[in-house]
Amino acid sequence: MTYTTEQLLAFLDQELRATWQGERVVLSSAERLDNPVIAKALGANRLSKVFAFQDFQVQIHDYQRQHGVSGLVWHTCHFQGQRLRVPELHPQLIAIPADKLTLTAAKSAMVQFWRAATPSLCLWQAGRPPQPITTDHLDALITACEWAELSAAQTELYLSLCWGDPRDCHYDWAKPESGCDRIIAAPGEPSGIKV
Repeated sequence: MTYTTEQLLAFLDQELRATWQGERVVLSSAERLDNPVIAKALGANRLSKVFAFQDFQVQIHDYQRQHGVSGLVWHTCHFQGQRLRVPELHPQLIAIPADKLTLTAAKSAMVQFWRAATPSLCLWQAGRPPQPITTDHLDALITACEWAELSAAQTELYLSLCWGDPRDCHYDWAKPESGCDRIIAAPGEPSGIKV
């Protein structure tokens, strides 16, 4: 029997609790950090906890690859009386090749949900500060991306238009190979929520 995504997440949660309660020890943790100043500042106990959990997480990722266990979790995005069930990569898991296919297959439903929910809202591209965006520019970004992600606040809807590696796409250092353009639909200027 192969473990499910939910079971792997439960194992990770149990291991994280055990690690932080001091039940897991990595004796060589200080040698695993290249910076002796940071190693001394953090202390052997904290380093041991970090490396113990990282080692376990690597085992979980190897298991995912070997057995084809998805790293995706599903949630329902609710906005202005509408709802859509959407996939996203869990931050503690990796995406297997089938996950990227699932993400790309869900793109059109997410874009359709976005368009139905935002016609009266102002569109902004996330940044410091957020910049107004035209629907033509948005359409070009939608065409260029591989998959989309949706999330909602009470009055704002967030659309991430992603490409590359699902595990790295949210980090600026991954560009241009992987990345996300984040779009905010809001009744006026977007709130200060970081997307």
